[in-house]
Amino acid sequence: MFLYDFISSYSPKGRLLDVGCGVGVIGLLLARDFNIDLTMVEKQDVMAKLAQRNIKVNKIDAELIKSDFLEFNATKPFDFIVSNPPFYHPDVIQSQNSHINACRYNTHLPIEPFFKKVASLLSSRGHFIFCYDASQLPQLLESLNKVALRAEELRMVHPKTDRAAKLVMIHARKNSKARLKVLPPFIVFEGDKYSTEAQEIFKKARTHTIKCQIS
Repeated sequence: MFLYDFISSYSPKGRLLDVGCGVGVIGLLLARDFNIDLTMVEKQDVMAKLAQRNIKVNKIDAELIKSDFLEFNATKPFDFIVSNPPFYHPDVIQSQNSHINACRYNTHLPIEPFFKKVASLLSSRGHFIFCYDASQLPQLLESLNKVALRAEELRMVHPKTDRAAKLVMIHARKNSKARLKVLPPFIVFEGDKYSTEAQEIFKKARTHTIKCQIS
């Protein structure tokens, strides 16, 4: 939800690609709220089935492609590419569940090949907006620069005001020369409750979760 709100602040339009879309939440919310031509890429069978069901249930016009992103190709460039990718470093203790492992760890989508592929699919001055593990920020900025993607804004996400940032949300543009702007931090919790900003994002998203079985 927080990444969806961050992307929304840039008023996406044109062709938008959601990389590793999972069940499709981010892309479908953006397609609901903005005039975009949505394509979603997901390589896991279960996630792709759930995303397809969400497309149908929410009656949103979108193309879902089941593919590894690094093998994905398009005939036209995208104006926006967005992603909540697997971002945990492989040095941490990993889940033995293959599905969870693919969702979490960046061995499944390494930073440099990921960014290189994004750059090849973006239009000139196109937008790349994503979130990542905050501890890997130096490598993220260096890898973006290598493929002519300049980070223009970033926002750190902190669980609480006295806790270190866990995530970073980044807005980069292709062939940009802008200087980096560090936005005010996003605080998830105030005490034991969601912060006012977090609660406002949930209201804006208006999502509804149901249990379902995939056959």
